[in-house]
Amino acid sequence: MRNPERVLNSLAEHSKASNYKFERLYRILFNNEMFYVAYQRISTNKGGMTAGIDGATTDGMSLPRIEKLIASLKDESYQPQPARRVYIPKKNGKKRPLGIPSADDKLVQEVVRMILEAIYEGQFEQSSHGFRPNRSCHTALAQIQKTFCGAKWFVEGDIKAFFDNINHDVLIEILKERITDDRFIRLIRKLLNAGYIEDWKFHRTYSGTPQGGIVSPLLANIYLDKLDKYMKEYIQNFDKGKNRKRNPASCKLGYKRRWIVHKLQKVVNEDEHAELIASYKANKAQSLLVPSCDEMDSSYKRLKYVRYADDFLIGVIGSKEDAKRIKEDVKVFLADKLALDLSEEKTLITHTSKAAKFLGYEIDVTSSNTARRSVNGVMRRAFNKRVRLMIGRNTIKNKLLEERMIEIKIHNGKEQWKPKSKTILVLNDDLEILDRYNSMIRGFVNYYSLANNSYVLSSFGYMLEYSMYKTFAHKYRSRVPVILRKYKKNKLFTVKFKLKNGKEKERTFYHDGYGRKDPMKNGGIDQYPNLMIYACRTSLADRLKAGKCELCGKEGTIQMHHVHKLGDLSGKANWEKFMIARRRKTLALCESCHKKIHYGTI
Repeated sequence: MRNPERVLNSLAEHSKASNYKFERLYRILFNNEMFYVAYQRISTNKGGMTAGIDGATTDGMSLPRIEKLIASLKDESYQPQPARRVYIPKKNGKKRPLGIPSADDKLVQEVVRMILEAIYEGQFEQSSHGFRPNRSCHTALAQIQKTFCGAKWFVEGDIKAFFDNINHDVLIEILKERITDDRFIRLIRKLLNAGYIEDWKFHRTYSGTPQGGIVSPLLANIYLDKLDKYMKEYIQNFDKGKNRKRNPASCKLGYKRRWIVHKLQKVVNEDEHAELIASYKANKAQSLLVPSCDEMDSSYKRLKYVRYADDFLIGVIGSKEDAKRIKEDVKVFLADKLALDLSEEKTLITHTSKAAKFLGYEIDVTSSNTARRSVNGVMRRAFNKRVRLMIGRNTIKNKLLEERMIEIKIHNGKEQWKPKSKTILVLNDDLEILDRYNSMIRGFVNYYSLANNSYVLSSFGYMLEYSMYKTFAHKYRSRVPVILRKYKKNKLFTVKFKLKNGKEKERTFYHDGYGRKDPMKNGGIDQYPNLMIYACRTSLADRLKAGKCELCGKEGTIQMHHVHKLGDLSGKANWEKFMIARRRKTLALCESCHKKIHYGTI
């Protein structure tokens, strides 16, 4: 069997040639080692232990189970099961459908995803940031802040029900441009047409990719890569001129400044010299208020484009008519080439002096006369035409209301936020309450740490902090001052707890500050994880292939036992102690030991 890393690297190398056709991809699915790597990856995901429609999970994974799956792929009898449909809440109060594939289908999808990623990842455009290695919401926002400077108009793009409306025939034709292996194409068609089960009824899928499917985000990127390449070509045709024309008013001030400097070299009289110096300073101050270039220069145009999943933002240096034409051209392209529709209510044209909403941030372009000296000592309007990433007050308010941690009262016509107890947590122990609040504040602060006004996060932290105090007061039927006297240590709210070995430890409430993190200097912030997981000496695959039960030592066929998290284990049974001691959520067992664990007889 060829090493999976070598297989994928070979595919990636061939993909560099844009005219290369991949002919024999399906046979890669016969490689056991590919499935071992796939199993290693999905087992580390939180959804690995989530059951599909058949009720099975990654628990009980074995070599015969993988071999049986590969055999069904070889004779093409493999048929993916319908996904189990569930719904998750959205911020607007609606619910998003989510499909949960069966465990075996997750394995197949992961292998297919690895193959497709090796082929397409190197060919994706720099403007694409969603669901890609080393890219994230933060990298998209950083690109906007770096490249959208001076933009006059925003086009906020949103594709209507994108994941539900992906045309299967169009997607297959896009894949066929690079892949000529009919069996591999048929497999992808099977995955797309698997359907879903909702309320015990089977529903066919005639369009879209199943949200929740492992391969779905990559297929979506392959589909929308056509839009990215269209926009790249569009930009080349749209951009015009090397530099803006000089502003006549600025030129006039510059001429006068040079005349003053010339006069200063010759003047002898001290009063006249002082008068010229004052005139020069007044001229310089006035020049800072006058644009150096003609902002209405029709011979200079620029277009910038960034996409994350089905949301995109376009920045235009040009007229509003240019922005309208761009929006219409994108709309026509999506309809004609990709069978998609722009959402009219969400696709907006916004002047950059007003905020455009993208990935939870409010984005605008400043018009500031604030000046500071450059490294050469020259006074410049350093903040003019710069892109700002801002946190809206409503963003903080809606998050706090969503978590039910504040109540809003109107006093003298103004809103007043009052922190309140989160009653759902009062039955938890002290450490669980503290950890819940810490996780909320760290997640929120981390995501919005790029904001130019990140200091407003302190108000979010304040509300969470006092909500936590009130939750503790509610739990112990006490008052906040009493709780603070009990838990405050060195001015920090501290919870003491004991480990299972009896050792006492402490944990404090978040106190790492709310300072801004520069996206240009902090490339690791909120990055999509590197999905290339290299097997170590004790990988799941190696333990499976060892064929030895880690409890009784019996040799033979091994099944992997999985748990959601080690914290769920009581540590009373020997097998639990074994897992806790090794800090593993998996245990390689013989069939007999595995049954005894599930039956509670060991």
